[in-house]
Amino acid sequence: MTRPVQIFAASTLYGAATVCAAIDAGRFGPAARRILLVCNNAVVPETTPAFDESPSFAALRSRFDEVRSWNAEIYPQHPSDWGPRLADVQLWERQLRRGWELGDAPVELVLESIQVNPARALASIFSEALLHVYADGVMSYGPTRNKLPDLLHGRLERLLYVDLVPGLTPLLLTEYGVAQEAVPGPELRAVLTELAACGPDLGEVEPGGALLLGQYLSALGLIEEDEEEALHGDMLRAAVAAGHRQVVFKPHPSAPLPLTRSLLAAAEQEGVRLRVLDEPLLAETAFEVFKPELVVGCFSTGLFTARALYGLPVARVGTELVLRRLQPYENSNRVPVTLAHLLLGEGEAPLDAGELVRTVGYCMQPELYAPLRGEAVEWLTRHLGPDTARYFTKRRLSGLGLPGGQPVSKENAVRLLKQSAAVRRAARGARTVRKVVAGK
Repeated sequence: MTRPVQIFAASTLYGAATVCAAIDAGRFGPAARRILLVCNNAVVPETTPAFDESPSFAALRSRFDEVRSWNAEIYPQHPSDWGPRLADVQLWERQLRRGWELGDAPVELVLESIQVNPARALASIFSEALLHVYADGVMSYGPTRNKLPDLLHGRLERLLYVDLVPGLTPLLLTEYGVAQEAVPGPELRAVLTELAACGPDLGEVEPGGALLLGQYLSALGLIEEDEEEALHGDMLRAAVAAGHRQVVFKPHPSAPLPLTRSLLAAAEQEGVRLRVLDEPLLAETAFEVFKPELVVGCFSTGLFTARALYGLPVARVGTELVLRRLQPYENSNRVPVTLAHLLLGEGEAPLDAGELVRTVGYCMQPELYAPLRGEAVEWLTRHLGPDTARYFTKRRLSGLGLPGGQPVSKENAVRLLKQSAAVRRAARGARTVRKVVAGK
């Protein structure tokens, strides 16, 4: 049997490390060739180096026979925006097979974020390829963002995910019966250690203290810039309250600005030694190099990685604010924020994480996860109260006719029915039948 060519599409160093850990753990069978396809999804890719240009990438290079750039293939189009026209799909496959010297070999695609481009574009071009999806963060525990075409989800082989919340299985793609497979933690930790060894020179390092993880919440429109700055100050004060006088701040590599004014002011006021890392590096590299005694953040995947893979104490700050601000309700950050608030606070989690995630997931995507409605009604009936209302909005509960929502008037019921996609589809079908009958 002809061995397939395996094409691994990745947009981040952490994502590439995840698939390397899966390869090391034997999660992929023999291949004729392994190609790493680098997708630079930065807003302006021309001014933002792709992850394969970082010194750390040298640790991963040997797992692949070759490395190619998706941006170069589709230039000047942006990977997040571009997909082939249906009429051009076969032309694109012929071009890529010729340019990448694939011949007639079968192809397996290993993709992230299957709901959007560039994964959707690649799956369309290689229309007969088997699809493996990998999720490198906490978003995999949430629902699929939108419905997938039949010809796409029918090719899905499995979901590979990092087991960052032990005991919790992802909701992503379960509506299609896709098998789930965890990437072993020891293999991923070993790969991350390799990355740190090849990372940038950080000069003199004093281990210990607290490490603060920045995100890019205001750039995503989740909160305002001044609120994110204030959040950084709150993180530092949380570290001080825990007894730390030495603090390192690692901005998110995708953040357009580090937003450190409030942080610097808070450090001066508290008399804390603060170091801001200007070098673009993974949070996990900082864990390896600085060996912090506490990691503080909002809902960064790094918090879960620190706890699950490194055994480090973590603290979350600002999740209440983000939960209040998240719009729309189905925003894919909702489950990561929910898990951070539930699991990363002080003491034991008061609720079962799986039950809460399935209830929130149903409320986010009620049509895709309709079988979860009964469980959601039962959970809300038993648990909804002052301490759990933060995970829901009254408007959403009302719109779905769930416990905790406002009573629905006759007029609102009619309006909600008209807004229902299922009802609209049924109405279109009925109109089509009437036209056919009338034509006869």
